[in-house]
Amino acid sequence: MYLTQLQTDGDFLSLSRQHEWHLAASQFTLKNGTKVAILDTGVIQFEPLAETNKDIIISSAIHGNETAPIEICEELIKAILLEELELTQRVMFIFGNPASINIGDRFVEENLNRLFSGAHTQAPANNERLRAAKLEQYVADFYNAMQEGRRRYHYDLHTAIRGSKNEKFAVYPFLHGKPWKKEQLSFLLACGVNTVLMMKSAATTFSYYSSHQFGADAFTVELGQVKPFGHNDMSRFMQCKQSLTALISQKEVQYPEFNLLDFELFEVHRAINRTEEKFSFSFGEDVENFTGFTKGALLATDGKTEYFAEVEGEAVIFPNANVALGQRAVLTVIPLSQFENLV
Repeated sequence: MYLTQLQTDGDFLSLSRQHEWHLAASQFTLKNGTKVAILDTGVIQFEPLAETNKDIIISSAIHGNETAPIEICEELIKAILLEELELTQRVMFIFGNPASINIGDRFVEENLNRLFSGAHTQAPANNERLRAAKLEQYVADFYNAMQEGRRRYHYDLHTAIRGSKNEKFAVYPFLHGKPWKKEQLSFLLACGVNTVLMMKSAATTFSYYSSHQFGADAFTVELGQVKPFGHNDMSRFMQCKQSLTALISQKEVQYPEFNLLDFELFEVHRAINRTEEKFSFSFGEDVENFTGFTKGALLATDGKTEYFAEVEGEAVIFPNANVALGQRAVLTVIPLSQFENLV
């Protein structure tokens, strides 16, 4: 049984990588009274002995080659298991796709972050679709285990394929008319993230699932650029790790007074999907996220269709010409023009 070794070294990441798609569920209790539940490979839940008021999910490795967030979560999990960090809140950690970690790629067969909110039910079935369905259920069980009215959070940590003019940024899922929260923006700022993209439509991402289905304050948080294990300058992620540590180990965390001038807020202008085998961008792979283009500049060619910048300064986010047919190849964004939906 793996429990003895896990309680000795706290290395849940290695255990998960050894069992790529499945790990038998088990439970045990730490000496400090924290209940530990391993639900599956990459999914571990902690419940402290003392009364809590927050239910927090921290996920990484939805894309297996995004290593810095994996290392952050690995360190936090190990500190909890070795009782170097004592929790005051319920927390679940998720390594989304251990098999893709092992091959050092974004995914094995299909992009896991396009398979939530039921998208995994589409044929044909594959391991990533089965994994998305399981992760949805683990999230649902985690939130539904406690009474309504508690504060729910989900921070899905990533790093981007390309560099970015704004190194760290977050995606605020579409809230269907609900207000954006200053407190959550202040938390992101404490993590070193001052650039936020406000989405305007539903999505099949992991953070949107938690936000829409369970009312969680949820974000996709991009912490920099993809690098292999051992090549991350972890000092660049210290603010994020410290802020997450405070969130799960303190009853309440106080942030500096909110100031809108501390942030760069963007909204989606449009999404450009790849529909043809012959798809290309007009710019090179060295062009960074948030690079703006002059009005009328060619952005992409999809078969015989050309896409031009529609407004001055229209900027690109997440450009990827190699996505599957029918999927989003790039988002374009512009500065947010209205702030009245902010509380």
